[in-house]
Amino acid sequence: MKQSISQRIDRFNEWRQSHLTNAQFLLFLSVPTGFLAGLAAIVIKKSAHGIRDLVLGIHFEYSHLLYFVYPAIGILLTLCFCKFILRKEIGHGIPGILYAIRKKKGEVSKHSMWSTIIASALTVGFGGSVGLEGPSVSTGASIGANLARWLKLEYKQVIMLIGMGGAGALAAIFQAPMTGIFFALEVLMIDLTLGSLIPIICSTFIAILTSYWFLGQAVEYHAVINEGFIPANALYYIGLGIFVGLISAYFLRVTFGMEKRFKAIASPWKRFLIGATLLGVLIYLFPALYGEGYEAINSALRGDYSPIYENPFFAGLQQHEWTILILLAAIILLKAFATALTFGAGGVGGTFAPALFIGAFSGLLFALSMKYIGLRELDPAKFALVGMSGLVAGMLHAPLTGIFLIAEITNGYSLIVPLMIVSALSYFVNRIFFKHSVYTNAVAEHGVEVTHNKDVSILSMMTINNLIETNFSKVKRGSTLGDLIPVIAASRRNIFPVVDKDGTFCGHVLFDDIRSVMFDQTLYEQPIEEFTVIPEYLIQPEDSMEAVVKKFQVSGKYNIPVVENGKYLGYISRANMFSTYRKTLSEISED
Repeated sequence: MKQSISQRIDRFNEWRQSHLTNAQFLLFLSVPTGFLAGLAAIVIKKSAHGIRDLVLGIHFEYSHLLYFVYPAIGILLTLCFCKFILRKEIGHGIPGILYAIRKKKGEVSKHSMWSTIIASALTVGFGGSVGLEGPSVSTGASIGANLARWLKLEYKQVIMLIGMGGAGALAAIFQAPMTGIFFALEVLMIDLTLGSLIPIICSTFIAILTSYWFLGQAVEYHAVINEGFIPANALYYIGLGIFVGLISAYFLRVTFGMEKRFKAIASPWKRFLIGATLLGVLIYLFPALYGEGYEAINSALRGDYSPIYENPFFAGLQQHEWTILILLAAIILLKAFATALTFGAGGVGGTFAPALFIGAFSGLLFALSMKYIGLRELDPAKFALVGMSGLVAGMLHAPLTGIFLIAEITNGYSLIVPLMIVSALSYFVNRIFFKHSVYTNAVAEHGVEVTHNKDVSILSMMTINNLIETNFSKVKRGSTLGDLIPVIAASRRNIFPVVDKDGTFCGHVLFDDIRSVMFDQTLYEQPIEEFTVIPEYLIQPEDSMEAVVKKFQVSGKYNIPVVENGKYLGYISRANMFSTYRKTLSEISED
């Protein structure tokens, strides 16, 4: 009889468990995972750039007016793709991966391996003011997750393949291996022990080789560093760190606020009309806001602020120094709105490129401001470069990713000290205002904490519904002590919930409270309410696991009842919660 694919996989797993260690098998899987993740990143990049080159290649007398409509076309095509072809919502990219790791055992939809490629290429190619890095990472992570599910791997191995795919995709799109590894550590929150680090290194290595094979050693961002860190400028780098930290907090404020406003609009087509119209106006005023904006970033890295004058309306203002600062500030502030409007209208993309864009122009603005007010003449190219690192560190809450991304993509290791200063300060300034990053905020809104604190992380993976024990013998309200005696005899528990006829929880009877009178038959006619205790603490299904743990700590109880809208559901025991915690820890940690 011909074996099914599932049976063949089962036989393969039996063979590899007896011939390969988990570490060896993960090392083997890093090759296809890295290759496919790198290939996905290349396809996204080439597709979006191909669409951009095609539409921007249209020239006629009034072709600049097309900036009004290009973004709307791309977002409309994205919406139609999701509604009529995919027939599903793509949802958030990296936040969706983070949620899947913590609440869905790493299960990611199969369409995520290709749908984000199409949607993000349409959005960005036609001018949506977002990036391709986030979609690349989520696609690579989805490839890893689905490969793991197809091979029926354990949860900890699923997480590793998600990390390998995500790190490989980011490494490929930037050709920056250390950035991919630190991104897996800081953003995807992969617990990198020595055993798990090797497969991720191999995955990023394979992904970068794939990128080199198809693209050559292409440098996305060009920066010429004539001299390294000048210690006399240390105070100015400190000032830049605080400045870009505040700018990153501004970006998050705009993004989160606009997201709530668009969610309040019920009709997706109304959201599209509002968002696409406003986005078209912004891109018409500042064409540098079109798409990823990497040409504008490269200009900033040369100390060139000409992209702010691309609109003919501003061309006559170039002779006035004060207009440079005003327009630079305007393009920084409006980029946040352009990104938020793209998402609000229904576009698909990431926030990595907007962070680099805002960071480059923030650094340029800071350096020119110091020059124009007469404090010190600073190298605007170096400050634009370091500003990029600060925005990534602040917005993503990932300082190491910011440091190594800029150092790798620009060969800017000579600036490693200012990169460290600015990234660290930006991160801490942003954390003053926001507990969650641009990625983890959407996950936190679903009640899931994404954190490097392992205790909190494990608790977020546990669910109250899976902890509820229902083998407690119930007693009807209005019963007597005599009615309770046979219930006690048949039960293995020492708590007896009291409920009324519609299931409302009325309290419980503790065996220890009636032990001394349970054989006194003269009391058998006493109503059960006389022995009922109203517990001080109750658990609701929507409570966080941290709140549940705190209730156990404060109350000192071993069992706490769970009720929903007053209805009795069961109990959670301290012992079961602890054993589940240990089991979850073993599922995600290396042996």
